[in-house]
Amino acid sequence: MSGLLEEKKAIITGSSKGIGRSIALEFAIQGADVVINYNKSKADAEQVAAEVERLGRRALVIGASVGDRAAVKKMIKQAEREFGTVDIMVNNAGSVKDVLLMMMSDEAWSEVMDTNLKGTFYCCREVIRVMIKNKSGRIINIASLSGVSGRPGQCNYAASKGGVIAFTKSLAQEVGRLGIRVNAIAPGLIESSMTENLPQGILNFESIALRRLGTPEEVAKAAVFLASDMSAYTTGTVLHVNGGLYM
Repeated sequence: MSGLLEEKKAIITGSSKGIGRSIALEFAIQGADVVINYNKSKADAEQVAAEVERLGRRALVIGASVGDRAAVKKMIKQAEREFGTVDIMVNNAGSVKDVLLMMMSDEAWSEVMDTNLKGTFYCCREVIRVMIKNKSGRIINIASLSGVSGRPGQCNYAASKGGVIAFTKSLAQEVGRLGIRVNAIAPGLIESSMTENLPQGILNFESIALRRLGTPEEVAKAAVFLASDMSAYTTGTVLHVNGGLYM
């Protein structure tokens, strides 16, 4: 049986681990060939690529910092050359440098903004050149609940993800007439190495309507929805995957 993304070609930034890894695998299950992008974790990226290939799909591992304009341009060109085109772009690569504003360094601000917001800008600007030629494309930007509601100690992260949401809405209006859909996903508290290491009692499940953390796989399934024809009339939206932590 054909998958929802049969024969589609996708790039997922920051897909060597976490949510990006889950999106890459779910896309492969649904029939897509995928670019596994990493910045530092080459071994992890190659492991994800091997899992994609075991699922019967092609995988291309490309190391590139999304905050580096030249590296992003090279990545998009390589993906187009190897796969023939790019149908789906998932901007998932992210940086977190949490600290209260009074103690936040210029470097902590710049690194988070460069990766989360400038990286999304660079990737979108390059990939829409390919998508415009095809008169079709799906862009999914991974935002965050923090970009909507804010959070103490995350002025840099919240600002970057709030910027991603505004960017998504603006770009959707620019390229909708060209057959390109642009949406965002705002995950809430998702199971990860960060949440595993939190001291017991820090996580307050009473504030989450579903009384549990989300999983990377649940975020990945939301990405499949936005990447597939199931959401053909959806653009410029923010899909909240947070278990009811924010409504």
